Amino acid sequence: MRLTTQQVTAIKQITAECFGDGALVYLFGSRLDDKHRGGDIDLLIETEQDDAAKVLEAKYNFLAKLKQRIGDQRIDVVVSYPARRRLPSIIAIAKRTGVRL
Repeated sequence: MRLTTQQVTAIKQITAECFGDGALVYLFGSRLDDKHRGGDIDLLIETEQDDAAKVLEAKYNFLAKLKQRIGDQRIDVVVSYPARRRLPSIIAIAKRTGVRL
């Protein structure tokens, strides 16, 4: 996994701050492969928040806080929540191939 301990800690802390203590966060994509270089940080966040507007606000807050903490990097965040009507296939891929932080 190509994240530092500080980056992992920041991701987990900010996930809890923005989405609640019960939220789970997974890293997936190219950052899992130690042989590659570069690439964005792909994250899946699972939350119990039900309101789509609040989830979107939490996502933007998460991204702003994380970039302040770890620096301006390319970060992609997919959020899974109970009220989401259609689950994109990326969520299934992230759960199957990702690593829970």
